[in-house]
Amino acid sequence: MKFSAVLFDFDGILVDTEWAIYQAWLRTFQVHDHDLPLEIYTRCIGSDFDTWSPKTHLEELTGSSFDWHQLDEDRQVEIRRDLEQAGPMPGVLKLLESLKSQGVRIGVVSSSSHFWVDGWIDKLRLTSYFETVVCRGDAPRIKPAPDLWLEALRRLDLPASEVLVFEDSLNGVKSAKEAGLTVYAVPNRTTAGLDFSIADKVLKSLEDFAG
Repeated sequence: MKFSAVLFDFDGILVDTEWAIYQAWLRTFQVHDHDLPLEIYTRCIGSDFDTWSPKTHLEELTGSSFDWHQLDEDRQVEIRRDLEQAGPMPGVLKLLESLKSQGVRIGVVSSSSHFWVDGWIDKLRLTSYFETVVCRGDAPRIKPAPDLWLEALRRLDLPASEVLVFEDSLNGVKSAKEAGLTVYAVPNRTTAGLDFSIADKVLKSLEDFAG
């Protein structure tokens, strides 16, 4: 292993949360007689609605405004239901054990909230693997800005050249590359249609990583 540390994105890399989130949004659109193609929705994956907003998109399509507070609550109930039995993505546990045994430092860098990410890490009993978890609020801007990655480098006190990143979203890959990091893209069923040519390598699964 030539890297001193490995940083993982969370959603879609450690747990396949993104498909359930997309499906919940798709159902919201369908209730209002509109589709939400995956190639459009993926614009916001790895970032937030400042990058692209399904809420604004639906209001533009329908010419209506909505009670988003209630719709957001209902959608979260659906997402929690769909993810009730979710576990780590294929290859995650084996890779974490391998990195730990080699003395490689490990962290998580996510545009999601600590409430979401820390909750999942605790639920899946993965806390002991991660030296640092950097989330929304830990740096001025989230992905596709490089700020979260730069904060992780600051905490680890390592140069970007010594750190490898695993990402599943184009916003995530762009932000990590801007921070000077080596990035391996690992597309999932939500992001498989994206062009990851800017990544240093593209893997089918974390199971394919030979470090």
